Amino acid sequence: MAKAERGPRERMIFSAAQLIRRGGVVSTGMRDVALDAAAPRGSLQHYFPGGKAELVDEAVGWAGGYAAGRVARFLAALPEPTPSGLFASMVRQWTDEYEAEGFAGGCPVAAAMVDCAESVPSTRRAASAAFATWTGAVAQALAEMGVPGERAGALATLMISSLEGAILLARAERDVRALTTVARELGPLLDAAVRPPGG
Repeated sequence: MAKAERGPRERMIFSAAQLIRRGGVVSTGMRDVALDAAAPRGSLQHYFPGGKAELVDEAVGWAGGYAAGRVARFLAALPEPTPSGLFASMVRQWTDEYEAEGFAGGCPVAAAMVDCAESVPSTRRAASAAFATWTGAVAQALAEMGVPGERAGALATLMISSLEGAILLARAERDVRALTTVARELGPLLDAAVRPPGG
């Protein structure tokens, strides 16, 4: 859905997520969010009476839901869904962005954790829930591809942890090397976890 098609509250949450992923929570001001969302400044207090912390928590939750939703879209685009294909698609989202637009953006959930993990308990909880939503979607996809349930959750955690770490390295190095490395190295391990039919 295009930004213009969203209501003002949804536009502000989306804008907050985009600004946080580029500059972090500390650098994202409420005025910046209102301006980016093309929303009246007074509407921020109306929609987010808890102030910036509430808006950040909502943006983090939105990001977790967005990442979880992307899992199904990645799978639908694969001619033959495999765990390695899913992970390669997750990684390609970032390599494509970095090669086209530069390395300014990262994961808004990770950015919120770095800035607020200890100082804003609600944001830590929102980030934990966002990662759980994303991990759950990946684990379900792996299970549907034949990865035993007891391993699907562990491998989903491994995939997301590896991706998040590679994003940080890519931004630091201004190079997609870490991203392509994790996709290449984890792919065979992920595919080897699939239990053959009847196995």
